[in-house]
Amino acid sequence: MSEPFDKPRIAINRVYTRRGDTGDTSLAGGQRVPKDSLRINAYGTVDELNAFLGTARASAQETAATHPLAAILLRVQHELFNLGSILATLPGDVHPKQARVTEADVTQLEAEMDRMNEELPPLRSFVLPGGSRLNAELHICRTVCRRAERICVALAREEDIPAEAVRYLNRLSDALFVWSRWVSHVTGAAETLWEPNRSSSGLV
Repeated sequence: MSEPFDKPRIAINRVYTRRGDTGDTSLAGGQRVPKDSLRINAYGTVDELNAFLGTARASAQETAATHPLAAILLRVQHELFNLGSILATLPGDVHPKQARVTEADVTQLEAEMDRMNEELPPLRSFVLPGGSRLNAELHICRTVCRRAERICVALAREEDIPAEAVRYLNRLSDALFVWSRWVSHVTGAAETLWEPNRSSSGLV
C-alpha cells in the first residue's frame, strides 16, 4: 500500500495579491509564468472540470438512486485537485509525498466503469446529452475532461508531466460517459439517441 500524501500546508489570508495584474502567475515552486501558458491552461481546465463535477455531485445527491455516484464524484474531485497540484509543479520541484494521481486511481475508475456498464443495455446509436439534468451535467463534465486531456497531451510534448495525468483524464472521460448512461438507467429517464433524419435537412 502506498504512503499517504502530505497534508497541504497553506494559509489563505487574502484572496487578491495584485501580482497577476500583468498577466503572469506563480507555479507551486514560485516560478512566474504567463497565465496563458500550456501548464496554466492544463491545471486551469482541470479546475474547471472540478467545478462542473461539483454541480453534478449536487444533482446526484438529490435522488436516492444516484447517491452512490455522488460519493464517487466527491472522490474524483479530490483526485482532480491532486492532479492540479502536480500539474502546477515543475518536475524538479515535486516532493516525493506531494499529492498526485496514481495508477491506483486509474484502476479504480476502470473498475467502477466496468461495474456500472454491466447494468446498461447495449447502445444502438450515439447518445445526445440531456435525458435528464444530471445526465447533461455529466456530459458537460465529459467534454471538459476531454479538453483537459488534449491540453495535457500538448503540454507533454513540451514539458515533462506524469504519464498518469493523461491516462487518468482519458479514463475519467470514458467513466463520465458511462455514468451519464447509468444515471438515466437507475432513474428511469429515457436516453436521447441520435437520429440523423431529425435534422431540418433530413426531414425534407
